[in-house]
Amino acid sequence: MNSGSQPLLERRNFLAAAAAAGTVALAGNSFADHHSKDAHRPFKISLAEWSLVSLLKGGELDNLDFPKVAKEEFGIDAVEWVNQFFIDKGKDTAYLNQMKTRCDDLGVKSVLIMIDQEGSIGEPDPSDRRKVVEKHFKWVEAAKLLGCHSIRVNAYSKGTFLEQMQYVSDGLRQLCEFADEHDINVIVENHGGNSSNAAWLCAVMELTDHPRVGTLPDFGNFKLGNGKQYDRYKGVMQMMPYAKGVSAKSTRFNDQGEDIDTDYRRMLGIVTGWGYDGYVGIEFGGGNHPKKEGIRLTLELLKKVRSEYSA
Repeated sequence: MNSGSQPLLERRNFLAAAAAAGTVALAGNSFADHHSKDAHRPFKISLAEWSLVSLLKGGELDNLDFPKVAKEEFGIDAVEWVNQFFIDKGKDTAYLNQMKTRCDDLGVKSVLIMIDQEGSIGEPDPSDRRKVVEKHFKWVEAAKLLGCHSIRVNAYSKGTFLEQMQYVSDGLRQLCEFADEHDINVIVENHGGNSSNAAWLCAVMELTDHPRVGTLPDFGNFKLGNGKQYDRYKGVMQMMPYAKGVSAKSTRFNDQGEDIDTDYRRMLGIVTGWGYDGYVGIEFGGGNHPKKEGIRLTLELLKKVRSEYSA
């Protein structure tokens, strides 16, 4: 947290240097990837709407029917909405109430809304940044109406490594101050650009310095460009102290039902080792299985690992 004993600029320079070196939040790396079963707490499972993107964009599934698919086809009673699929309904109270009613009738909880297409929260110009922040206000209010705990935003910006850190943290703080009035969290996923550098994102969390801000660690999305990848296990480890949600990205499975790209036992050991017992959202990104089969495979893998930890 910011302290009066260290000038803000000095602190920012320190965090920027630490993030560039990948040393921010490395206290987490002193934890072993696996812990005794007593250290693990059972997590809950939700379904991210993006897992059904091709069906939604192809007209085979309507946004309002998403909770029904989650509950009746997969037995999942918590959903994570994506604003792209109701982008023009952010202020449409009647439509949002329909979404809520569909969930309530099925006994499904709305966990969060993933926000895209509303501009860069880290716009370099302060007036442009404020405009983007204000464009997110309606989604904070929509999340409140739906009963969510958070909105997920993107930490996009322009400028140097340090400048982007400053711009994004300022935009996030402004949005958090508004969201605080509505009891909604503002969480950031590793989702491209500098946000895929977990150390950078953790430094942004420190600079934002607001109880409403947090991370949404995604098991994938650690591409740094030029063919480079941030280590996914290290990245999730670093992000977990700030986590208010977790995204179980999956793309490919082998014949044994194991994820080819992510060791789920190791990854969930990291997640639950921090005492996390919130929602882990299924986000099947497509790969060697159809969408719904990929969702089922991810669900079964999450359940299997969860039961192993609680055995």
